[in-house]
Amino acid sequence: MSDPAPLLVAEAEEDQVRSFLRARPGWLAEHPELYHLLAPPARVHGERLADHMAAMIAAGRARAAALAERADLVLAAGRAGAALAARVQPAVLALIGSADPADCVAHVLPGVLAVDAAALCIEDHHPGAHPLPAGTVARLLGGRDVLFRDDPPDAALLHAEAARLALVDALVRVPWNGPPSLLALASRDAGALDPRQGTGALAFLGRAIGAALDRCA
Repeated sequence: MSDPAPLLVAEAEEDQVRSFLRARPGWLAEHPELYHLLAPPARVHGERLADHMAAMIAAGRARAAALAERADLVLAAGRAGAALAARVQPAVLALIGSADPADCVAHVLPGVLAVDAAALCIEDHHPGAHPLPAGTVARLLGGRDVLFRDDPPDAALLHAEAARLALVDALVRVPWNGPPSLLALASRDAGALDPRQGTGALAFLGRAIGAALDRCA
């Protein structure tokens, strides 16, 4: 013989729901996000059910539109990341053929990467590089290889005369046998440096710059 307890519990819960909705008839209209969880009635009986049916349809359409917008954002981010990765390839080739990596970073990489400015920053005095105080790279990057920022507060230190262009920037660790170093990219266009994509490509670019510095040391 089956246990009637679960059925009694379900009936008690249904009674509670009915009592709650009778006491607060406008509650469901105040929470339209719940409409997509409900099953619509098979037939429309009167104006009240017709109104609820319309509300459920409207909620479903709104949810579908939100999902479509989210999908568009994901696709746009993917395209931005793919474009950045594609731009890194010729940047690495330019470094391979350059006898002066710091000069290549400053004068070739901005055009190749479609940013407003690029600078090699080193915790020492190095020809063509921006000098940094000791400990700056560790303070900024910590354990990260790439850091994206909006309105960087230390733009003058990293970007020098291009600081006014640095509405967004990206800092990339440059590992090599010399002092701690980083690549600083500045842009007026947030889309050029998308934090959702391109991290791996920029980290690879930082390693390529480090290899070029070691080769030319």
